[in-house]
Amino acid sequence: MNERSEFAIQRFPWPSESDHLVSARAFEATTRSTAWTQVARIPLRFPTYHPQGFALVGDLIFLSSVEVTEAPVRYPQPVDGYDRSPGKGIGHLFVLDWQGKLLKDIRIGEGTAYHPGGIDYDGQNVWIPVAEYRPNSRAIVYTVDPKTYRVTERFRVKDHVGGVVRDRTTGKVHGVSWGSRTLYNWTTTGRQLQSTPNESHLLDYQDCDYVSRGKQLCGGVTGLPTATGGTYDLGGLALLDLRTNRILHEIPFPYFSPAGHNATRNPVALETTPTKLRLYTAPDDGEDPTGTEIQVYESPLS
Repeated sequence: MNERSEFAIQRFPWPSESDHLVSARAFEATTRSTAWTQVARIPLRFPTYHPQGFALVGDLIFLSSVEVTEAPVRYPQPVDGYDRSPGKGIGHLFVLDWQGKLLKDIRIGEGTAYHPGGIDYDGQNVWIPVAEYRPNSRAIVYTVDPKTYRVTERFRVKDHVGGVVRDRTTGKVHGVSWGSRTLYNWTTTGRQLQSTPNESHLLDYQDCDYVSRGKQLCGGVTGLPTATGGTYDLGGLALLDLRTNRILHEIPFPYFSPAGHNATRNPVALETTPTKLRLYTAPDDGEDPTGTEIQVYESPLS
């Protein structure tokens, strides 16, 4: 497998709505038997901490990540409605080129809200939530200008928000809670329009991206016990209707990283080339033996 392959730095123009539609239809044609080939591994040779979300912006990759400097500690009994302390940390939004070189480290967050989540690019801005590292807490939703790197606070939410997506057709902002158990949508100024339980109990969504008119693609994992007392990460991908939150298509993704993590554990991004459906992942943390790599999988278009 190549650390730097020719196609890994070949970028296509910003996808049009028809390109997004092709990606959605190509994903809907996949099944649990679809063969994916890992075609590239791009090492990130800088401290990456715990990656969270991808946004692909032309010649740049935006990668959100949380650096934990003091881990949250569970309380013996809930304190003020919280099951753990907030801990301490630093939120990062890394800007990379397609060889994995770090171009910019944007610090993002405020106080105990230091945990960036899944991110999305709407054609103008990168949308990124930064939350406390505990459930039922709080979050700040920001946008970042990909040209100037200017950070703008958009609104605040009285819950942990683990990822956001901007619907290109309605302008609404959609988000997921801790473990994606609740699906939200808001106006761009933060007025809550909907709060719905997630109908999927198979995956905790880690990163979601807009892929087609009124749809989002989410990747995630669920930790399950094994017969020998260990744990296993069930990973997968799901296409959701942003208007109804209904799952339109869902598949397992049984591919793993060198550190043994499921490929969809952290950031994911989907696109199509003229002949392939392409998935970008970054499942490993900076502290893992081989560090974080961007791993690229492809499957032929039907």
